[in-house]
Amino acid sequence: MSLRATAHTVRTRLDRLRPGDARLRPWSSAQALSTDSQDACCNICGWHGAQFGGGYHSESAVCPSCNSIARDRYLYWCWTHRTGYDRNARVLETSPRLGEGYRSWLGERVHYLASDYDESAHKATVKLDIQNIDMPDGSLDVILTPHVLEHVPDTEKSLAEIARVLSPGGSVFIEIPLQQGVTSPPPGVEYHGDNTLVYWRFGWDLAAKMEAAGLRTATLVTADLDRRVRAGDIDSNYGGEDCDEVDVLSHAEPDTWTVVSDSAESRRYGFLPDFMFVCWHGVKAA
Repeated sequence: MSLRATAHTVRTRLDRLRPGDARLRPWSSAQALSTDSQDACCNICGWHGAQFGGGYHSESAVCPSCNSIARDRYLYWCWTHRTGYDRNARVLETSPRLGEGYRSWLGERVHYLASDYDESAHKATVKLDIQNIDMPDGSLDVILTPHVLEHVPDTEKSLAEIARVLSPGGSVFIEIPLQQGVTSPPPGVEYHGDNTLVYWRFGWDLAAKMEAAGLRTATLVTADLDRRVRAGDIDSNYGGEDCDEVDVLSHAEPDTWTVVSDSAESRRYGFLPDFMFVCWHGVKAA
């Protein structure tokens, strides 16, 4: 199959998922770097090739085109699969990893705003503290917050502020590093890769905290994780020090979550290992 035909196939697949969704249109720069292989695909920029850079991990599986890592793509996947496309949607992303090219591209498709608390690790458009969001009530339709909430002292205040600034029916998508099954402070002083202090290690009970803030919440997982936990297989011998897989999965309640990607999709877009890909989708009452 030619490169042009392969690119068309990828676009067609994405269009079938969300017909006419401008968020899924491939970047021209990504098409130029793509190969005939579809073993690895980026749902952000549309690149496809034989494999991502680095191993499979939420912080790895790097797209050679847009530099997204696996958790970037999973957050984007959840957003584009759980909400319809609206050119006029007002979208805030807190501390996005990806740079000016990504922000500019999104800004042409939605009303996009990037924020950061102090811009020490991420450059953004505005500085915002999600414990005290300097924006009017109901002024946003979507909030994307990747690996931020664990660095914020007051979870309840942050979630209340998120609910306040969302419009009725608006959505927030929250990703955190799921290191243990039940929320607690870290056992000692803890920093993540960007040298930002960690206040909380969240567990599955994040959903209850969001519900208490007035957000109807769905816990989004992959089919691989759902199938494995239901089979009682909670130990894949991961062995990494960044996560206690057995503790995480021993507290999982699969009847409360929603599957958003099948096994083939998870492999194609790099959502592996399965326990690292969980996203909480909160919706404000209309």
